Amino acid sequence: MKRLITTILLIAMCGYVLPVMGQATRQDAIWARVAPGPITLDGVLDETAWSQAETKIIEWEGDNGIPGSGWKMEAGWDPVDPTRATLKLLVVGNELYLGAVIEDRSIGGSENFNRFDGLLMALKDHSVDFFPKPPAEYLYSWWHDEISDPQPAGQDPSFIGAWAELPHGSPRTPEQIANWDAVTVVDGLSNDDSSDDVSYTIEMRFNLTPMGYDVTQPEGDVIEWNVSIYDTDWFWPIDAGRFSSNRVWWQSPWGNAIWYNEMRVFSRPDVTVSSGPVPTIEPEMTIPGLSESPVLDGDLSDPVWSDPSIYNFDIGWMDEALIMSYDGVGPFRAGQFQPPVHGGEAFVVDPPDANVKFFTREDTLFVGFDVNDLLVQYHPNFDRWDGFLLTINDRVELHSDNVLLGKRLAFQVGEEGAAVAQDDLLALVSTGDARVAIHLNEGTTVDTLGVPDFGYTAEIAVDLTALGYPPGLGDRAFFFGVTLLDGDSFINPIADSYGTRTWWYRQYENDCCAAWAHLDHSMSAVIDGRPRGSVYAFLRPSLNPSPRPFISYSMPDQNLVTLEVFDVRGRLVMRRPLGLTVAGDSQVPLFTQKKPAAGVYLFRLRIEDPETGRLRDSLTGKMTLLR
Repeated sequence: MKRLITTILLIAMCGYVLPVMGQATRQDAIWARVAPGPITLDGVLDETAWSQAETKIIEWEGDNGIPGSGWKMEAGWDPVDPTRATLKLLVVGNELYLGAVIEDRSIGGSENFNRFDGLLMALKDHSVDFFPKPPAEYLYSWWHDEISDPQPAGQDPSFIGAWAELPHGSPRTPEQIANWDAVTVVDGLSNDDSSDDVSYTIEMRFNLTPMGYDVTQPEGDVIEWNVSIYDTDWFWPIDAGRFSSNRVWWQSPWGNAIWYNEMRVFSRPDVTVSSGPVPTIEPEMTIPGLSESPVLDGDLSDPVWSDPSIYNFDIGWMDEALIMSYDGVGPFRAGQFQPPVHGGEAFVVDPPDANVKFFTREDTLFVGFDVNDLLVQYHPNFDRWDGFLLTINDRVELHSDNVLLGKRLAFQVGEEGAAVAQDDLLALVSTGDARVAIHLNEGTTVDTLGVPDFGYTAEIAVDLTALGYPPGLGDRAFFFGVTLLDGDSFINPIADSYGTRTWWYRQYENDCCAAWAHLDHSMSAVIDGRPRGSVYAFLRPSLNPSPRPFISYSMPDQNLVTLEVFDVRGRLVMRRPLGLTVAGDSQVPLFTQKKPAAGVYLFRLRIEDPETGRLRDSLTGKMTLLR
């Protein structure tokens, strides 16, 4: 992998500080607090722990959380009795518990799909040895296709999916019950609309162990989960004036497909029902704001591309170690695909290999691509392109399912070696809201003759206000994914030709799952020891570079302080709670245990109110570790 190597030695430790103002609260993540247990599955949420659980309200046509939550009509009229559900999550041991209270005046089901009430869920299966990790379906509902309509009054929901027998309605084994179980209590009478119902309450348990999770380890785990709430009203018997069938979902609507997004359910042994405010769930990565712009010619030789604060990552074929180094849930969402070419899948002689870089300047996003490719080609067939898909969610425009619409900013290497904008990128280029360019490395020619090439680089600049962001970029939440397209063609034998797609986070624009990133404000230099934009605490100059670097800072009050250290690619190297720190000047070593390799490291000091856990400030800087 080629690298752009900076030759600039960083002398000032606190040259950059990230303001915390305006950072969006994660709407795709929630804590499942650890409860002491036991929790009895009886459909009555009477254990004390339920009152201490984190809670989410899901409503029809409500703002249930960007980027993937939405709703859809299936049949009938707009609901007279729209969905309102209260969901709670807890962990006991290595089991996830769901408590759900769904207000509903008409409860029931049928033998027909989409004509029922209940929950359609998915857990991504981390136990498998391939990527991306697939969904395992959990459907708990009044859909009984094994029973002819009309369904009997008082019928209970059924279990369909990962831990159920076929045909539907067959008795489940003890193992299946141990791995997934639930009990529902109806305030009313299901499948009977002679009088209005009130609600139904579900108490549900998921065994996480067979799904490859372990929330009991010291660092906890992040459970990939989603839920869709089905709601059919006045179908028992059908009331033509009030009949409605619809669904509303939290990040993704399906159990057996990976659409839009997912919930990241965080759980850790020290986050309990009695541990106070839950920790803030940070963005999965921060994309810095810089003060310079490159010349948009596809060549990454501009100095700004060598800035070590730029967020970047590698994309590689069949590289599990690389995939596992990704931030957030990236290790489980990244993947690859080889479409058939000439009726088969030939051996990938020259595996896809690229480095991708991101930064912003004002309202413009800049993306750089550095591609190792021994066979750079043009081909009109999408499956055999050389190029990229940059997928970004618009912040205003909605999909027909009422979720933020994903845009495909695609480009390919053209016949003459120029960038050919495609899809949504072509539209943005035509309006002047985006630019794209490719630079062929010396010795590279675009052909299919099999002569070894030396790869290419590319640049994209996108005005994000053309994708629904306000000037200044608003809350600066950014949802995106990257797919590398690499096709290699051969004349003799032609059957050796192939195409590949390798992606980081998501393959296509409306797939699950976009990375949740924060677009940082332009980084500003420290003046008189206090960074611009910081209104509470500030860093003080320290010796840098050093074989024993330390951080000096000052606060007006005592606070809970946590130190986080990242490498120059933005990956977390270390997190160390510093505990309750007194007001005034403080000093802390960057590393106290085994030191990592020499180089440049980014750090962040999180400063939280000791009583409420509210984030008061976040100070960041750079440090050079010497050997």
